[in-house]
Amino acid sequence: MKKAFAALALIVSSHQALAADQLHLYNWNSYLSDAVAKKFEAYCKCKLVQDFYGDNEEMLAKLATGAKGYDVVVPTGFAVEALIKQGKAQALNKQQLPNFKNLNPAYLNSFFDKGNQYSVPYSFTTTLLGFNETKLKELGLLDKANSWALIFDPAILAKIKGKVTVLDSQRELISAALIYLGKPAGSTNPADWKAARDVILKAKPYWAAFNNQSYIKELTVGNIYVALGYSNDMYQAQQDAKKAGRKFNLNFKLQQQGNTLSLDNFVVLKDAPRKDLAFKFINFMMDGQNAAYLTNEIGAGNPNAAAIKFVRPELTKNNAIFPSAADLPRLQQLRDLSTKERRDLNKIWSEIKLK
Repeated sequence: MKKAFAALALIVSSHQALAADQLHLYNWNSYLSDAVAKKFEAYCKCKLVQDFYGDNEEMLAKLATGAKGYDVVVPTGFAVEALIKQGKAQALNKQQLPNFKNLNPAYLNSFFDKGNQYSVPYSFTTTLLGFNETKLKELGLLDKANSWALIFDPAILAKIKGKVTVLDSQRELISAALIYLGKPAGSTNPADWKAARDVILKAKPYWAAFNNQSYIKELTVGNIYVALGYSNDMYQAQQDAKKAGRKFNLNFKLQQQGNTLSLDNFVVLKDAPRKDLAFKFINFMMDGQNAAYLTNEIGAGNPNAAAIKFVRPELTKNNAIFPSAADLPRLQQLRDLSTKERRDLNKIWSEIKLK
């Protein structure tokens, strides 16, 4: 009997050791270089397990319903704010993060986490319009690509009906409509939200779909001409079209009225099974060369000053990826919403999706 218990204990111990050798990362899709993931596994002698989400609200909702087992998540600023308020974020142990010194001070001490007590900036994107430059030029619309009117003005949309997709994200789409109307992207004024809803509902009949997942492919193959999405996705679509030898050019740019900027961060969860591996991973990712991989592969902006020398020059010169000093005043980060504001915005979103 003792031998049986000893054998059982050995099995349990083996399973615990196996679990202990795994870091669970809840991340945006395609938001970590495969090369870096393998490099980290070799470095830590552990297994990196990733699960993916397509929207901050999806991630927050999953954690709110009790999802367990994740060590690190990668929320945008306002979602960091939400995790802190909900008591789900683990305070950082800066002694375990010596590479924190590599970060650009311009991206530290943000409104959502003063002093960076809980979050480490990882990457940033702008939300903008990607477009088929060749088709828009043929249709006489290329000069509209720098304006949100391209996806909200019915007179313009009539020429590209069924060839436009927008993000299936209430915060991003409504923010874009607010900016188009000359309102703050993060306005919580009910009148502003209703005005944004009305703009969206007038434009909606001309759109092909609300699409978070496949707009890169749809742009690349030429099925759509315009997409509301993230700068890194537009870069990927552009590069994929070139590699495929498409007979059209894809491009993307900031809009003259302004855009939102999403600063994504590493956050260790308070109930993380392996906080030690979580801090080891974050410090590894703050190494300049490791941090540069993501930018070079997917065209995401980089808040790591030590990474810039490893980033391809053509990327650092693209202001849709690395906004210039002149662009920064027109870029807005979204803040977290109160429970009532979330409820009210959900109602607006339901009206948009159901009508």
